[in-house]
Amino acid sequence: MSLKNKKILLGVSGSIAAYKSALITRLLVKEGAQVKIVLTESAKDFITPLTLSTLSKNPVLSSFTKGGTGEWNNHVELGLWADVMLIAPASATTIARCANGLAENLLVATYLSARCPVFFAPAMDLDMYKHPSTVTNLTKLVSYGNTIIDAENGELASGLVGEGRLAEPEHIVNELRRHFLKNTILEGKKVLITAGPTQEPLDPVRFISNHSSGKMGFAIAEAFRLAGAQVTLISGPVSVTAPIGIQVEKVVSAQQMYEAAEKHFSESDVVILAAAVADYTPKHVADKKIKKKEDVFNIELTKTVDIAATLGKNKKASQLLVGFALETDNELENAKGKLERKNFDLIVLNSLQDKGAGFRYDTNKIKILDREGNTYDFDLKTKQEVAADILNIVVQKVAEL
Repeated sequence: MSLKNKKILLGVSGSIAAYKSALITRLLVKEGAQVKIVLTESAKDFITPLTLSTLSKNPVLSSFTKGGTGEWNNHVELGLWADVMLIAPASATTIARCANGLAENLLVATYLSARCPVFFAPAMDLDMYKHPSTVTNLTKLVSYGNTIIDAENGELASGLVGEGRLAEPEHIVNELRRHFLKNTILEGKKVLITAGPTQEPLDPVRFISNHSSGKMGFAIAEAFRLAGAQVTLISGPVSVTAPIGIQVEKVVSAQQMYEAAEKHFSESDVVILAAAVADYTPKHVADKKIKKKEDVFNIELTKTVDIAATLGKNKKASQLLVGFALETDNELENAKGKLERKNFDLIVLNSLQDKGAGFRYDTNKIKILDREGNTYDFDLKTKQEVAADILNIVVQKVAEL
């Protein structure tokens, strides 16, 4: 779900974190949102109207009137225009004014006129954020139906480390995406996703693995979280950062991934097996580093548990099981066979023959096959866009269960 054509009214108050409003604006515009901005006078000490006007492609407002002409900036019209109002950063002063209806500036007057959902992203020092007056004011705002995007933990302008740091721009934009998706069919659904590679140890130093980065599985997890699902992500060793709001279980080997997946499987409504799990594991693992001696070194391998097939056998009629197939030849034939053998409802096929698809890329090109014989073809896209395509097909199938 993108924010294309959504009308976002951004309020910026006086805080050292106001510079991040430029990053928020840039992300919103990049997604196709229409952005209008209201600054408090004190916010101008931290970021200029010119910067935000250039990024938003709209005039930036800060006072009730325009110059000395007597023409006014209509805060009522602004409040009615927006699909969502976002106040980021929201300083302690602005939070207090909004909580108590003190319309001393254009931003608060616009807030009081807004009929759309309003999000507050606080930013202030640790002690200010934890002070009873701030806590009380935030509680008031929530009681009025507003949403608080909690401040994050990190280094603050004072030099202290703790809560009070403005949520990262990407996290704020994700919360807006989630808002527009909150009424989807996946609200309240439990989704289990596997991602990344597994590592099968040879000795304390070496292991057998593959090139999976985990990017596709993590993008899928984020898409489903934004759609309102409760997401559990089981991940092999990756360097990708997990999105906030997702329960992550880290595993290493295929056996560990199977045990984690089996633990959560029965309670999951949708299961998406995007991990690249090793098919074989060394039969014997040396307890010390294997020294280089012979010219030829043989490793005896044994099959790992087939996670997809095992879960497929236990799948209930109320569950949707989605598999992945990465192929190098006879792609469609192999994917269809895997769909049947493992009792998948859907299988996502990508081919290493397609440029920009497969491991380690930030893009992917997929086909999705279902049990009814339908094939859905998609162009090369970013993995976030691919995740959205997978989400859309899954939502259709869940509605049919």
